[in-house]
Amino acid sequence: MKDFIIIGAAQAGLSMAYHLKKNQKDFLIIDKEDEIGASWLNRWNSLKLFTPTEFNHLAGMPFPAPKGHYPDKYEVADYFKAYVEKFDFPLQLNTLAERIEKKDNHFSVKTNKGDLKCKEVIVATGPFHIPYTPKFHNNLSEDIFQIHSNYYKNPEQLKDGATMVVGGGDSGFQILDEISKQTNNKTYFSGNTDIKTLPQEILGKTLWWWFTITGFLSFSKDSWLGKKISKSKQPIIGTDVKSIIKRDNVIPVGYTLDAEKNTIKTSKKTLNDVKNIVWATGYKPNFNWIKNIELTQNGYPKHHRGISTTNGLYFIGLPWLHTRGSATLGGIKKDANYLANNIL
Repeated sequence: MKDFIIIGAAQAGLSMAYHLKKNQKDFLIIDKEDEIGASWLNRWNSLKLFTPTEFNHLAGMPFPAPKGHYPDKYEVADYFKAYVEKFDFPLQLNTLAERIEKKDNHFSVKTNKGDLKCKEVIVATGPFHIPYTPKFHNNLSEDIFQIHSNYYKNPEQLKDGATMVVGGGDSGFQILDEISKQTNNKTYFSGNTDIKTLPQEILGKTLWWWFTITGFLSFSKDSWLGKKISKSKQPIIGTDVKSIIKRDNVIPVGYTLDAEKNTIKTSKKTLNDVKNIVWATGYKPNFNWIKNIELTQNGYPKHHRGISTTNGLYFIGLPWLHTRGSATLGGIKKDANYLANNIL
């Protein structure tokens, strides 16, 4: 029986593994993918972080890139691989956790490779579980190529003809930028264009330097400011939304309301010429595979800074686990340090 099993081998799981290794605990990391960094490598090819190198360090090993550099997904994956190799973490890939159940004095973790036993479990599967698309996408004709941003790689996947990108978050605008740049075809944008944007640098300093110096990333979700920030619409960082929207082949159409066959109804137009849709519409959490877990109305586990209401069961890598910085590559180490100090 292991002391701990960590489920998930991205930044959250590796950050906890660092502390377990340091404290000589008997543990195992399991991950459903076939290589370290797959959760990043599976995203679109041109993906880059909007945090520069100096804000991407995990505990015990700096990110190997010059200050001010914005790493791409391949660099992040390589960093994770090097991190695992440096600290020689016990790791089992191609292992999907299908069920967690607490027994009298231990946890049983059912996987596709058999059952595992441990005294305590750390769930580090992140917030991106089930790609969400509105129900009416099923009403569309098979002639229209549909893909969620989770599976989008590059414009070469698309059919010739007009494309609609649905979703006004960072992913939606980055994908809209790429598609509209690389094709002369019409690119419809469905979402809110009246949003706040922030540049990556202000007065010669990176945005994240300003975030750090002002404490923006450190406000607790339970504080007045933290509650206000977490409930507000998050700004788009490092993408010039206005210039993208002004391109000749980019056509804002408002929100997508309904669809039937080859017709898509939006708040501004009715479209009949769309050949492709990229759904950058986010994700829904899925923790139903953990038996007897208490969930919030949003479907996330009830917890205090990662310590759940089930004794011995912990979470890390959730959005706003404690602060806005919890969602960043470099911010995860603060959550891991707190959680480790409380459970070791």
